[in-house]
Amino acid sequence: MVGEEDGMKNKVTIGVCVMEKKVKSGSEAFSGPMLQILERLEAFGEFEIVHFGDKVILEEPIQSWPICQCLIAFHSSGYPLERAEAYAALRKPFLVNELGQQRLLHDRRKVYERLEFYGIPVPRYALVNRESPNEELDYFIEEEDFVEVHGNRFWKPFVEKPIDGDDHSIMIYYPSSAGGGMKELFRKIGNRSSEFRPDVRRVRREGSYIYEEFMPTGGTDVKVYTVGPEYAHAEARKSPVVDGVVMRNPDGKEVRYPVLLTPAEKQMAREVFSAFGQAVCGFDLLRCDGRSYVCDVNGWSFVKNSHKYYDDAACVLRKMFLDAKAPHLSSTLPPTLPWKVNEPVQQSEGLTRQGSGIIGTFGQSEELRCVIAITRHGDRTPKQKVKLKVTEEKLLNLMLKYNGGRPRAETKLKSAIQLQDLLDATRILVPRVRPGRESDSEAEDIEHAEKLRQVKAVLEEGGHFSGIYRKVQLKPLKWVKVQKANGEGEEERPTEALMVLKYGGVLTHAGRKQAEELGRYFRNNMYPGEGTGLLRLHSTYRHDLKIYSSDEGRVQMSAAAFAKGLLDLEGQLTPILVSLVSKDSSMLDGLDNASIEIKEAKARLNEIITSVSKSVHNNSSREKPWMVDGAGLPPNASEVLPKLVKLTKKVTEQVRLLAIDEDEDLAESSSYDVILPYDQAKALGKTHIDVDRIAAGLPCGEGFLLMFARWRKLERDLYNERKERFDITQIPDVYDSCKYDLLHNAHLNLDGLDELFKVAQLLADGVIPNEYGINAKQKLKIGSKIARRLLGKILIDLRNTREEAISVAELKSNQDNNIAVPAAKEETDYHSKAYGKIDGTRRASFTSDMSMDQDEDDDKEPKYRLDPKYANVKTPERHVRTRLYFTSESHIHSLMNVLRYCNLDESLQEEPSLVCDNALDRLYRTKELDYMSYIVFRLFENTEVALEDPKRFRIEMTFSRGADLSPLESNDSEAASLHQEHTLPIMGPERLQDVGSYLTLEMMEKMIRPFAMPAEDFPPPSIPQGFSGYFSKSAAVLERLVNLWPFHKHSSNSNGSSPRKSRGENHKNQAEETSYT
Repeated sequence: MVGEEDGMKNKVTIGVCVMEKKVKSGSEAFSGPMLQILERLEAFGEFEIVHFGDKVILEEPIQSWPICQCLIAFHSSGYPLERAEAYAALRKPFLVNELGQQRLLHDRRKVYERLEFYGIPVPRYALVNRESPNEELDYFIEEEDFVEVHGNRFWKPFVEKPIDGDDHSIMIYYPSSAGGGMKELFRKIGNRSSEFRPDVRRVRREGSYIYEEFMPTGGTDVKVYTVGPEYAHAEARKSPVVDGVVMRNPDGKEVRYPVLLTPAEKQMAREVFSAFGQAVCGFDLLRCDGRSYVCDVNGWSFVKNSHKYYDDAACVLRKMFLDAKAPHLSSTLPPTLPWKVNEPVQQSEGLTRQGSGIIGTFGQSEELRCVIAITRHGDRTPKQKVKLKVTEEKLLNLMLKYNGGRPRAETKLKSAIQLQDLLDATRILVPRVRPGRESDSEAEDIEHAEKLRQVKAVLEEGGHFSGIYRKVQLKPLKWVKVQKANGEGEEERPTEALMVLKYGGVLTHAGRKQAEELGRYFRNNMYPGEGTGLLRLHSTYRHDLKIYSSDEGRVQMSAAAFAKGLLDLEGQLTPILVSLVSKDSSMLDGLDNASIEIKEAKARLNEIITSVSKSVHNNSSREKPWMVDGAGLPPNASEVLPKLVKLTKKVTEQVRLLAIDEDEDLAESSSYDVILPYDQAKALGKTHIDVDRIAAGLPCGEGFLLMFARWRKLERDLYNERKERFDITQIPDVYDSCKYDLLHNAHLNLDGLDELFKVAQLLADGVIPNEYGINAKQKLKIGSKIARRLLGKILIDLRNTREEAISVAELKSNQDNNIAVPAAKEETDYHSKAYGKIDGTRRASFTSDMSMDQDEDDDKEPKYRLDPKYANVKTPERHVRTRLYFTSESHIHSLMNVLRYCNLDESLQEEPSLVCDNALDRLYRTKELDYMSYIVFRLFENTEVALEDPKRFRIEMTFSRGADLSPLESNDSEAASLHQEHTLPIMGPERLQDVGSYLTLEMMEKMIRPFAMPAEDFPPPSIPQGFSGYFSKSAAVLERLVNLWPFHKHSSNSNGSSPRKSRGENHKNQAEETSYT
């Protein structure tokens, strides 16, 4: 007994002064992280743990509280922080977490102020302080798409946080261009952590709030947990911003994955510790555009469900306590941790390493390094355009209102406020005839009134506006000089303008469903050997994913739906779009660069179709029919055109009668009693057919009035009866409308529609491919002009992937595969100065002033780090780059034409085509690259081949025709089933190379480079301030980085004998070479 008492006296006493609910977790007292760690501390035999308990903490005087040498105390609901502070002042124990500064954590304003004081990056923000609810503030302005605080403007999407750190109701407001709405984030309730509210667009005014810039993080958040200044553990989880559904494992626990922090992020962890004096704490990290930001500090926090973390935390805390209160005792860890003495020794896992030459999980010695996909958008409603000349003063004044009063400037109306103004004006003007045009024919006035009525109908769809699918242009045409209002001189006033309303082209429920399904297909099939491991790769930042879209709403929404399927997300598309998709219209939009050549191709195409003589078809070899001018056109095209016109008239007349019936019904009814007007915006959230409209005999996607306007325009534009002239450019539009109505409006039973579709398809199959070039050489020229920037970006993606892979392989080789994580048995040089009082002077920001290549950097690296194998990824150091580009039909055709005809360029005529003859023939017969068609490049690395060997990197090219099935298909059971849901299946991928062929990355670059934008022509990069000088650090630092963050790029000699440049120099030059990653 005496010996035991002496042993107790020699032990360090640790007081646990926290609410009991924080020690216990659930029904099992020993299931919580707190007790897991305390048990391990006790197992060392050096500590006595004393639990104060709620009764002592809340009721007994502090003088009677147990006396202890070290104190664990932290605030929680109902916790008497003042009593704990008084006890600490009385007994002076070693504090793991300082008590006074815990008050800062309950006020987000003070948290941000403290973070800034210590130079820790935070998102751009502003404060709105109210003395009373709904107080009006002269410095706060709210408009449709932004708020302004003290002149500091925050465009949507932005974040709104209550200043109360314990209020977790955080709002994100989305721009009208993305559909608008708000998402509320909150503490997990069951399986939900956020809720999207599409109708909420105004910010809260009942309290004080922080407004901050929304940071796109790729749909993943990082939680960092510190234990002292030298230990930081990070986990990734699916961000609640994306879909609000908590991902849980079979045991019901939220799924999180360990990630490796960058050196800069580890320094941020040290600074957070110093700023708040909290040795054990957690904070939220946002990774955005190469920089990291702290957006919240949580105070006392432990990792859940990680036994390795519990081991590490116990070892770190043990050293802290011994250094503080028993420095005479050795803090060296025993060879075997006490609680592991009786555990069986686990066999080490044979994990494949990057660049190590070990055969990977993909078969043979190849590992997937990069996936690049260029994808067309999903099924959409027909694109529509209304053009009319306007002279009405209300419309001309509206144009001046939104173009800054410039009489010759064009105006674009897209926001809800702008479109509402236009609708108000149009409602007044619809019943009237244009003034001042007495000489005009009555027919022209009627047509003008009908077009205004059509504009009104389009603007009234759904009862609200969504700028993502409706826009109006007003272009001044005529002007006059008038006297200024003040009588001082003259000024110009517009008298006539061209109004162009563009609408339609909206992603349908079928398009969304197609995109989502294709995303799931990619997840399960494009990453061999991984399966659902793709989600682990993405969450652990071993998957480098970026998604780009053109500016068109249907393309953006297709990208968001695809991302939803790829990453197994749930919920509305708007938050996914804003969080994960980047718009790049310069790369993925427009035909301006090739407008002259396209015009020439269409003129030549018109000659071929309308010409009686077909001798042009007989001048080339039949062995390669795709090399013929006008390849794919039916030989009797000119004879088929009159039939196309006749059938179009027949369908249009039927729709006209339906529109008249609808108009009469509406005239008799004061409101839509049964079916509301079609709502395009709400249709974006649907994945199923509109049963109500079908049952009511109404068209899907529009009302009868707009359906008739669509067909009537096609009828008028297709054939000019006065000039007896066909317009072949309308053939694709007729085909588009036929296909849409056969798929979505088959219930209307339009007589002759199926026959019209067959005729239109016969012509469109020849017209559409030839609009991008009448022969192979012209296709190559047009394709290279349209896709030049995209081709350059693809080469950058491939080159960067190769450089990263080579860098890792070289360093791994130099380190003799010694990448094991240091075990916790290493001693930590624990500096007592870390626990000193906070310096009164403001510190310089480490993001701009800290040098990473100083000698002391080696001492700053954490001595404990979670073993990568705990990430549960098959090859934990593998890095896969995925780049997804969503665009329109023109870019898919253009890219494909460059791939198959690039060898026709003068500089490459000795080389075979990148596409094999078999695939060229299949492409010739394919005709249409339909909705969700795609081209995929996959880069594989053969780790058994020398680094300098061109065969180290192989390219695999595949394509899919997309949803290339006729709505009239009757021999395909799957298609017939899907047709009932108004959708069509997406065709599987087809090879563009012969089986067994080997396309090296070097050859791919050689063949594509002449048509691609050079890397130096891309905009210069903007290296974030936090990384200034980062790319010019010493080789020793970079070698250390490869273990911590193995995603950096640099070039060095493949055999190590004669470096081309210093590693740091190559990092810097490569960063300067391109802004795209």
